[in-house]
Amino acid sequence: MLDRSFPEQKAPTKKRQFIWHHCISFEETNVMGNVYFTRHLSWQGKCREMFLKAHAPGTLDELSDDLRLVTLSVNCNYFDELVAFDDIALQMSLAHLNQHRIGLDFAYVRSGDDPRSGERFAQGFQEVGCMRLVAPRRLMPCSPPSELQQALNEFA
Repeated sequence: MLDRSFPEQKAPTKKRQFIWHHCISFEETNVMGNVYFTRHLSWQGKCREMFLKAHAPGTLDELSDDLRLVTLSVNCNYFDELVAFDDIALQMSLAHLNQHRIGLDFAYVRSGDDPRSGERFAQGFQEVGCMRLVAPRRLMPCSPPSELQQALNEFA
């Protein structure tokens, strides 16, 4: 007799996310009244900075010395337009941490009182390289500082 039962499958675990909230201003819109696409990329940078401030403040001190976090690649896929006073949340999580390279996933969702709250309107990715300034205009790859590694691993 064949056993037709299937092993119990676990639901995929959801990654912990660092969430940065933002309300869009007129300054971030174009003549047509919607958000210009490059803003989405600048929000990734802002979210990354707020993560450092909240979870790896010692890394900020190292950035004023010889540490450099260099954006190696960035992308964003757009699903819907935004306008002034839309409330949004960027949800950042760790995609990978390989030697000196850090991959970050970004989910852009509506937040606040919007009836579409929780709806994803864009998604993005960034790869950042940890480097040390070893001479004027010369960078060498290095492992992320331990404080940063620990903070990132909490969002893996």
